[in-house]
Formats: sequence, structure tokens, C-alpha cells
Amino acid sequence: MTIRNTVIPVRAISVRLDEEALRALRRLEAAGVSRSEAVRRALIEAATRAQRGADLRAEAAALEADEADRQEMLEVASLMESLRAAR
Repeated sequence: MTIRNTVIPVRAISVRLDEEALRALRRLEAAGVSRSEAVRRALIEAATRAQRGADLRAEAAALEADEADRQEMLEVASLMESLRAAR
């Protein structure tokens, strides 16, 4: 029989919560989520949103720099405008 112990490093932090954050924390605690789990989830979700935003900004910048894509976008906009004006 092999016994393995896994040690997960844990860091303690302290935070100051405003009334809105306290109300949110109370709602989560009432739903059975521990304070630690609530904070961990919030941090991970915020980091994920921030990364998604950075990825979208990078994609938009790449598209903006793509001259062929910009030309096609202008052509489509012109076509759409001509169709709208024809009515």
C-alpha cells in the first residue's frame, strides 16, 4: 500500500469589502459557498474576463492592421449603404 500526501501551497490574503461586496458575499454564503471559495472564484473569473478582453483587443488590433480586411469591410459597408439607399 502506498500513501501519498499532496501539499497544495496556500496563501492567505486580507481584503477590504465595501457594502456591495459584503452583500454579495452574504448571498454566496447563504447559498453554501465558503468565503474562501467565493474569493477564489471571483479572482479566477475576473482574471478570465480580463484575459478575454485582452484577447479581443489584440484580435481587433490585428484586424485593424489587416489592409485586405479593412478594404473588404469598406466594400461591404458601401454595398450595404447602396442597398439601403435603393429602397
